[in-house]
Amino acid sequence: MVVSQKTKRKHPLEEYIKRLQTGSALLSDSPENLMEVVGILHSYGIVLDAYSRNLIYTADHQFLVFFPFFKYFNGDISFSKLLRHWWHDRINFEYAEYCMRSMLWHGGGGLDTHLDTDEFEQRCAEAIQAKFKSNPLMLGMNKLFPEFLPEQVRMLAYTSGLGQFWRVMSDIFMSLSQGYDEGEIKSIPQVVDHIKAGLVAAANKPITYAPQIGAQRYEIIPESVGLTFLSDTGVPYVEAIFFRGTPFLGTVSLNAQAYQISPDQTRFTYGALYADPLPIGGAGIPPTLLMQDMRHYLPKYLSDFFMRSHRGEIDLRVKICQTFQKSMFCVTTAAILGLAPHPMDTTDPAELEENRAYLEYWMDRLIPSRLRAANGQMTNA
Repeated sequence: MVVSQKTKRKHPLEEYIKRLQTGSALLSDSPENLMEVVGILHSYGIVLDAYSRNLIYTADHQFLVFFPFFKYFNGDISFSKLLRHWWHDRINFEYAEYCMRSMLWHGGGGLDTHLDTDEFEQRCAEAIQAKFKSNPLMLGMNKLFPEFLPEQVRMLAYTSGLGQFWRVMSDIFMSLSQGYDEGEIKSIPQVVDHIKAGLVAAANKPITYAPQIGAQRYEIIPESVGLTFLSDTGVPYVEAIFFRGTPFLGTVSLNAQAYQISPDQTRFTYGALYADPLPIGGAGIPPTLLMQDMRHYLPKYLSDFFMRSHRGEIDLRVKICQTFQKSMFCVTTAAILGLAPHPMDTTDPAELEENRAYLEYWMDRLIPSRLRAANGQMTNA
């Protein structure tokens, strides 16, 4: 077989291309990595369950409520819950909203496309009319500013879409943890296979949105639109949250004259795969909220592992973030392998070439990431 010059070219992350080609993962396989990844995904699965339920509740039952004071209570309001909320003894649902807004800003996928169609505009107008039929002030405001309310509905559509996506991911991570506890998951490649199987199984799950207005539901995104879990919420989520992200306040200058932030969103590298864990816990760092949430649900074996470090609980959130990044490289591996143009074990030369080009594209994007640091290497240079 004649091997092309392109195939012979050595990529800066050649080691990781070889791993993917041979069915391994971006994260090295070791008992310690396995324990960390499964443990943190167990905690993450519990948190995602809470995030998902609240996002779906907000989208369905707080439709165009401009001051939703009790939206984080999921309709179950009590004085004791209110006290815990004021004391911040609660899940930080603000992080879920941060992710939703990031997805809305970066766009991509069929959901983003549908929200700019005439069909959406028509269905949106019907829902707005039903919501404010007894409120002439808001109907008048809608005529004066016709894009304001539809934009709020777009945000609610993303709120529901992300909630539905996280619902599936939570179930995948919890079943992974159960498999580990029962001795079925014994390696990092098995973790990747489990996640990939879950993604593939849910790939065509329909994404819909029909908020409750009075006694009736109004279909903003009906099933007939054809939006699905993987291509219309999963892929845009990976792009917006894993790769692009948003610059954190206090870590880069937002002054345009400083040129520290690219004017091209497609070149952003502020996502979960790139972020330095050290600022976690500081002001203006949204993932701090997630790390704080996950610390409450760490399985005992992972909590004990963190406590054995020489700093103990002092830098717990940073250690959670470092472990979380390891797990996200496993999820990224599953996504890359699941979306590959051909099976990695193909023997067809043309398919091998296509797979190689596909993997090089993703590795190009991962060059400045924390991939090598997650694997115990000191630098990405």
